[in-house]
Amino acid sequence: MAGWIDIEGEAGAIRGWRVDPAGPPNGAVVVVQEIFGVNPHIREVAARVAQAGYVALAPSLMDAIERGVELDYDDAGIARGREMVARLGFDRAVELVDAAADLLAKEGLRTGAVGFCWGGTVALLANTRLGLPATSYYGGRSVPFLGEPLRAPMLFHFGARDAIIPPADVQAHRAAYPAARLHVYDAGHGFNCDRRADFHAASAALAWTRTLDFLEDALR
Repeated sequence: MAGWIDIEGEAGAIRGWRVDPAGPPNGAVVVVQEIFGVNPHIREVAARVAQAGYVALAPSLMDAIERGVELDYDDAGIARGREMVARLGFDRAVELVDAAADLLAKEGLRTGAVGFCWGGTVALLANTRLGLPATSYYGGRSVPFLGEPLRAPMLFHFGARDAIIPPADVQAHRAAYPAARLHVYDAGHGFNCDRRADFHAASAALAWTRTLDFLEDALR
């Protein structure tokens, strides 16, 4: 079953796209959006999480500013998305993720987070600030936060040909979090998304397998 639900928290009320697995859940995953909102790509990720046996909940973080925003992967979408996440800020985004995770925890579900791009940085902060096991896909804004210690298992995915995240930044992650799992793929930024020019099917498939292995270790 999939659909929108309401998420109430101290940072305000927003919607979340929830997908439940066919059988008893193995846990739950907060799916953290890119700057483009809870768009078809993020909803597809949530469906894949549910197919793997977890309750998936993708909070619509933009709802805190403007309800129902879904942006395209073009120059206009990038510009508007960047402006909106700048207005939202990381602190409020983490508070909204916390509200989503708390809703799932009240159902007795051990919960982790998976985030992409800007949401990859939010996923890191969900680990350091909320204690959630987390997977970060090409989190391009994480370097300023690498002084925050991990509080749970952590997995990072990066592209070796990412024009946004240079190799020095990837190495900074290795140095800051030697206990974390970190993988680099022969791909560019956004390689998991088949709506982006940098989509790389082989890298996306391998990263997804590693993500599911990580979730099984961290949540079961």
